Order: sequence, then C-alpha cells, then structure tokens
Amino acid sequence: MDNKILETIEKDQYKKRPDIKVGDIVKMYLKIKEGSKERVQVFEGIVIGVKGVGLAKTITVRKISYGVGVEKIIPLYSTMLEKVEIIKRGDVRKSKLYFLRGRVGRMALKVSNLKDMYETDELEVPVEGEQEVEAEDVEVAPKDSNE
Repeated sequence: MDNKILETIEKDQYKKRPDIKVGDIVKMYLKIKEGSKERVQVFEGIVIGVKGVGLAKTITVRKISYGVGVEKIIPLYSTMLEKVEIIKRGDVRKSKLYFLRGRVGRMALKVSNLKDMYETDELEVPVEGEQEVEAEDVEVAPKDSNE
C-alpha cells in the first residue's frame, strides 16, 4: 500500500529526459545560483556511469578541462538540471567506464575502441612451413660531400 502512495507522489516529480546510456556524450544545462542571480552553465562530457532507479537515478559525467579530469554526479530528475542533450551515442560493452580515469589526452575521450586496452605484446612465433627470409647484404655508396 505504501508503494502506491509513493508512486503517486513521484509521478508529479518526473520530467521528460532522453534515454541516457553509458558511453554517450551529453550536454547538460545546469542552473547555478550566485547570490540573487541565477544562470545556466553548460557541462559537456561522457557518461561513465548510471546508478539508481526512478527518481533516485544519477548519472556520472566526466570531461577533461585544461588537462584536469572533472566529474559530476547529478540526479537525473533534479530541479538543478534544466535540460539534457545527447550529442553522440557511445558503443560500449561495459556498464561503468571508470578505466577512462587513468587515461590522458584524446584517449580519455575514446570509448569505441575498448579492445586496445586489453591487447598484449606477444612475441611472434613463426608458423610451421614458413621460412624466415634474411635481408640481403646491400652495399651503399658513400655520398660525396662536394656535390
């Protein structure tokens, strides 16, 4: 019975938001109060995590600002969040992209190329039947400094 009461109360609190998934690049318009003034600040970054259900749903957005990683955890249905736009859809296979915290530069923003992280440097072993070819000795004529 308490569930029905909570559902009716929560129904009024829901706002229209796009379906945000991990790996998306989003632009969030946040309301900032400074004294008596109120302004809108844009925060654009990549969604590295989504937690919670219903009104308690939060998203973690990360961006690189002047070489420093900045993360914001924002409730999706907060009154502080005016609008959310999805700039690009990400194609990821993980539910949390916390490995991006260890990356630097442009690699900190790339999510579609996950297999690079797991590749290991293995020595190449020749397959049976293949023969190794040695480089032929080639003589190089010395350059004349007069020309």
